[in-house]
Amino acid sequence: MDLGDFDNRNNHRVESFVPLTAKDEQCCLGIDEAGRGPVLGPMVYGACYCPLSSKDLLTTIGFADSKTLSEEQRDELFSKLNAAGDSLGWIVNILSPNYISNSMLRRSKYNLNQLSHDTAAGLIERALEQGINIKEVYVDTVGDPAFYENKLKSIFPHLEITVSKKADSLYPIVSAASICAKVTRDKVVREWKFIEDLSWEGNEYGSGYPGDPKTKNFLTASIDTVFGFSQFVRFGWSTAVVMLDKSSVPVCWDDDDAVVKENKAKDGLKNVPAITSFFQSSRSESSPTIVPLSHRYFTDRCLKQVSGL
Repeated sequence: MDLGDFDNRNNHRVESFVPLTAKDEQCCLGIDEAGRGPVLGPMVYGACYCPLSSKDLLTTIGFADSKTLSEEQRDELFSKLNAAGDSLGWIVNILSPNYISNSMLRRSKYNLNQLSHDTAAGLIERALEQGINIKEVYVDTVGDPAFYENKLKSIFPHLEITVSKKADSLYPIVSAASICAKVTRDKVVREWKFIEDLSWEGNEYGSGYPGDPKTKNFLTASIDTVFGFSQFVRFGWSTAVVMLDKSSVPVCWDDDDAVVKENKAKDGLKNVPAITSFFQSSRSESSPTIVPLSHRYFTDRCLKQVSGL
């Protein structure tokens, strides 16, 4: 699999060539994810599609839930899927650890279930944009299946949508999507490039799940007491939060304006100007505006300053 111009900091979509039969004939499409629970690495959503007339091909190839297969078996099935490119196609969406944690820390509540639902809807929309003649959609559920199914049907009322528990073991097209998602995540984790200049090779960080001893060792050894974890870590996960609370340097934020004014009034300094007022720029209105450069910590994490909410 060629990930193309993949940047660890941002989401990235990879997709196969669209077979002509998928545009000419009615198709089924399956959706599943890989990497929902780990504290390390991305979550990957995968979609696989094929003409309804080629459903038997899925059984012939032998697709099964990716969690029941070894990495070698998954890679072999993915190769077979690509070899059947005249009938089968796929799309994967790689959600970066940064994006996942930042999304869940929004001021307005946006949990992992909502993120998953929106990503699945995005895959269906992308398939339709490519001209794929979708009739049936099968999705492995996240949360309540009925709620999830109704949500997708409200967005795509012309499609026959089924959301089910254990869909990856019930519908071969979802099993195929599961293979696409898992193979992609395995590759991204295996080839992760640390922009923070960390030197970790092979699989020294384990599976990425909080209970894995290798993962725990990686988190302990790689934490920075000031800047926290690398972008490989989902810093919003409770495992990471607990470690940061225990191991990092505490941060004391400046009081907000209201508190400052209240303290000045108590001390009889109500009319005394703030010390920062003595350092205001003396540039004239015609002088060009100088925009200060952001520290690498913020640019690497795609964080931007805002003037309002």
